[in-house]
Amino acid sequence: MSVTASSETHRQHTFNSAEMGAIAHLYRGEVYRSTIWRTRLDNTTNWAIVTMGIALSTTFSSPEASPLPLLLVGLLIAVFLGMEARRYRYFNVWRARARWMEMNFYAPIFTGEARDDSWQAVLGHDYTAPRHHISFVRAAGRRLRRNYVWILAVQVIAYYGKIAIHPTPASTLAEFVDRAAVGPIPGWVVLIIGFAYNFGWLAFALGTMWLDQREHGVDKVAMG
Repeated sequence: MSVTASSETHRQHTFNSAEMGAIAHLYRGEVYRSTIWRTRLDNTTNWAIVTMGIALSTTFSSPEASPLPLLLVGLLIAVFLGMEARRYRYFNVWRARARWMEMNFYAPIFTGEARDDSWQAVLGHDYTAPRHHISFVRAAGRRLRRNYVWILAVQVIAYYGKIAIHPTPASTLAEFVDRAAVGPIPGWVVLIIGFAYNFGWLAFALGTMWLDQREHGVDKVAMG
């Protein structure tokens, strides 16, 4: 008797026509909100690209131009990445809900295969107790791996190319290092900081990728 009661408790709810229509409108709303936040993500990336373009134009405007703008733009890129990570956390809420309904509501309609009976409770809890599905660190790592790593790569190549060829091609390693000097800061110090800066981003990207893999390896819900 207790087994029957338990099975009744966990039985999947069957939706009537009115509820099916409501879910369809809900899904459209979640897709719309995720689209809006996706546009905001693209805007932040565009700001980073435009800023990098300005720094490149300034630095390569003449052989005597300073490579300092390429160094300073790295700070702006970090700011834009932080803004984009924050926006991604909101985008991921709407995207995860829409994807959850696709997997557990719409897909079984087409395939005829039953899904996890707890999907309705999971989605309902997400509406009654909304939360971010991903941490700020993991969000920043995702945006770094998918977009900003290429912007940073352009920055690195442009900077080292600038001090290697302007005002004339560097003939020795010592000359190359001397050109990296910024005011009273020796060139070798600037280069070491630059290597640490770039390898730090690389370590951050790989570390957050490992966090993502670990999270999805144990997370059976797949929301976020």
